[in-house]
Amino acid sequence: MSRTADHPIDPRFLERWSPRAMSGEPLVLAELLRLFEAARWAPSSGNSQPWRFTYALAKTPGFDRYLELLDPGNREWCWRAGALVLVVARTQSDQGRPLRTHAFDTGAAWMAFALQGAAMNLVVHAMAGFDHDGAATVAAVPADHAIQCMVAVGHPGRRDELPERLREREQPNQRKPTAELVFSERFPG
Repeated sequence: MSRTADHPIDPRFLERWSPRAMSGEPLVLAELLRLFEAARWAPSSGNSQPWRFTYALAKTPGFDRYLELLDPGNREWCWRAGALVLVVARTQSDQGRPLRTHAFDTGAAWMAFALQGAAMNLVVHAMAGFDHDGAATVAAVPADHAIQCMVAVGHPGRRDELPERLREREQPNQRKPTAELVFSERFPG
């Protein structure tokens, strides 16, 4: 499927998507650090930089613990990832004030992470389907932090190596038209 924009944009936004097929080739830590470095430069309210990441590289005990947290439908393809990454947002400042834009800012960091991965020809696929409470325990996430998602990162693999039910979905999808998402001054109706 070819993606099309409603208005002219940088092609990187159309080229980035979330495949599942990964080769199983291990990631080198230096590759993963480049994604974290891109995320580090994301904009944030008051320069609070609330995003935090924990990761586990493939073929380590930590990877197996992260993999076990995934819902079965995600586990069946993520076992070929080179790393699993937990994306977390700090919800309070050092002074105990709520960081009201923690999720917004962490989303910006995630997007930088995802675009850097696409630029490096890596598979970068975020998921909500995992045991969030279990992840908080496994990763020792502090109480004043909120888990946002888990991300599978790896080298591209072949579509035909995915479980059959996922093969058809292994293509970029389209987005809702801008007119359904953006309104002048107020929501319609």
